[in-house]
Amino acid sequence: MSGPVLSVRGLRKTYRRGLKRVEAVKGISFDIQPGTVTGFLGANGAGKTTTIKCLLNLAFPDAGEIRYFGRPELTSEAKQKIGFLPERPYFYEYLTGAEFLRFYGELSTGLKKRVLDERIEKLLKRVGLGHAKDRQLRGYSKGMLQRVGIAQTLIHEPEFIILDEPKTGLDPDGRYEVAEIIRETAKSGTAVFFSSHLLPDAELLCDRLVILKLGDLIYEGTTEKFLDRAESGVSIVVRRPGDEPEVRTAPDHAAAQAVIDEARKSGREIVEVRTQRLSLEEAFVRVAFDKKEGGAP
Repeated sequence: MSGPVLSVRGLRKTYRRGLKRVEAVKGISFDIQPGTVTGFLGANGAGKTTTIKCLLNLAFPDAGEIRYFGRPELTSEAKQKIGFLPERPYFYEYLTGAEFLRFYGELSTGLKKRVLDERIEKLLKRVGLGHAKDRQLRGYSKGMLQRVGIAQTLIHEPEFIILDEPKTGLDPDGRYEVAEIIRETAKSGTAVFFSSHLLPDAELLCDRLVILKLGDLIYEGTTEKFLDRAESGVSIVVRRPGDEPEVRTAPDHAAAQAVIDEARKSGREIVEVRTQRLSLEEAFVRVAFDKKEGGAP
């Protein structure tokens, strides 16, 4: 499809806590495009869970508009194009992996048994569980359960999937396997929107970021642009002929140019100029926990 699979404009949600009214989401707006991986980031209490509930009609916003595939309502047709994996999914442990997917496939696809079985076989191989299709889920590891959970979100071949903390509790191998599944899913044209606290993984995986702070949207855009704006300086490696290289630093590009000019005047050659960037984790901490109000770094 052309245009965003999801468009959110001016979303607001307030809860009552005793005598107080707490505004959990404060008029946020963002888009999710087809074939992209978008990370949904924010500290605890930022409003991520409330936003996801509003997207799925599990909570109803006080104001704003949510458009799915260009339409203003979460219709039955739109639901058929969406897959969802909650942070704490429930698994019927007495079912095998194949039976689990068959159960959800019969609920969501209407496919004939032969066609559905072929899809299940293909999907289990795709998530690396072809060898465990006849094993009961009670015998699956945490990583295997996450992978079969993602397979469940894909059983009806959605155009848009929402994953809430899909890598929580996984070991490094499990996180890598889930990341590969997400990459392959996006390459097929499906939009992936996932919340995460594992920022190094998000940095490697996400094309775009949506970042909340205390209910406010503080950044929406590409991961690359966010990190570019979080530059922490410039390092310049210079060397006088016959001598060892020296590393000089500058706080920004203007100051770096002055260092380069001075080095050239003194007969040194410029070996390397490198922008020093914060990691996503460092940049996120800078904006999410900064006492001062403001936008991205």
